[in-house]
Amino acid sequence: MKREILITSDGSSTIHLPDWDEQYHSKNGSINETYHVFIESGLKQVSENKVSILEIGFGTGLNCFITYLEAKKEINYVGVEAYPVTAEEVEKMNFISILKAEKESENFQKMHAVSWEEKHQISKTFSLTKRKQFFEDIEDKDAFNLIYFDAFGARVQPQLWTEEIFQKMFEALKENGVLVTYSAKGSVRRAMQAVGFIVERLPGPPGKREMLRATKKSV
Repeated sequence: MKREILITSDGSSTIHLPDWDEQYHSKNGSINETYHVFIESGLKQVSENKVSILEIGFGTGLNCFITYLEAKKEINYVGVEAYPVTAEEVEKMNFISILKAEKESENFQKMHAVSWEEKHQISKTFSLTKRKQFFEDIEDKDAFNLIYFDAFGARVQPQLWTEEIFQKMFEALKENGVLVTYSAKGSVRRAMQAVGFIVERLPGPPGKREMLRATKKSV
């Protein structure tokens, strides 16, 4: 499938798939979306001092890198990606300059360079495991405090937004664990509720009216 580099509204880059008219991040701002959906509505809402995060769609590593930059606590980060981006595509991402994070450039490169299927210490308080895996093959149980659900949209990959997938997400979370996603589709919200999540509609990132946050709680 053809892939192009696109500059989004906040000046940050993303990968665009013209055949699907879909991209890895919002055209209304890659970095803005990450901060709004995953940091402000996700990471900053978790009270534990040690946080285990599962990312559905590691992609360009942007969510992982910003989590690393913003983390005030110990993070165990697991990124799942079936189709890893290439080294050439990573080189074309301008996240370092837009974030003014030149001092952390080496660690951004390290996140992409480390081997898959193994746990790596990026820093004293941030570990990363990248898993090359289809989302439907995830079998984790009670393992994570937070899930970043950043799959391609339901318009192009509806099979990733089903009750079956959200059942796996529910089982992967610890009690009181939280899942955040940019999506606000009614069908997505209903699929989350059907497997037991308590679902909130929140104000969305630039370009979107709403987003969803789902919490795992015992009835």
